Amino acid sequence: MKRREVAGGLRFITLSCQRRLPLFSNPSIAWVFVRAMSAARTRWTFRLVAWVVLPEHVHMIVQPTKDQPLGPILTGLKTSVAKHVIARWKTMRAGVLARLDDGHGHPRFWQKGGGFDRNIRGTAELCREIRYTHRNPVERSLVDRPEVWRWSSVRWWMGLREQEIECDLPPGDEEVWKRWKEFL
Repeated sequence: MKRREVAGGLRFITLSCQRRLPLFSNPSIAWVFVRAMSAARTRWTFRLVAWVVLPEHVHMIVQPTKDQPLGPILTGLKTSVAKHVIARWKTMRAGVLARLDDGHGHPRFWQKGGGFDRNIRGTAELCREIRYTHRNPVERSLVDRPEVWRWSSVRWWMGLREQEIECDLPPGDEEVWKRWKEFL
């Protein structure tokens, strides 16, 4: 599927683990993703609006700069996580490697393809996607309140600031900050 990007536009992204296996159930692997996301943000200079890491997939809302396409950002992020985790599993001779076979004898961390992503158009849609991102662990019955889920930007949005990665508001979109809680 061809990606139709709006230069400098907001994107809602879903990245899934190979065969939808719950690879992020291990907190160490979730941390690998969080650190890689932070490094990717520095390297490619994109706004990170919201994110959540779930057992078998990740949601992110990002805004690349006008001159930066989304593809290299996602490729770099996914490659970094896959290389790190698979190398560790190979060292450990982890049994999960056999379940991740790509059909050619190679382990694959991420589901094939670029993931799912789409443009976000407007403040109301952005607020809905921020809500969806943060409420996903609750809807999945992983926790009873969004702020309890460790692998999410919701605490930053709540003003608690007790996490490693701060988020960004889209420029000129103070309305999102005012309205997002009504969607929680």
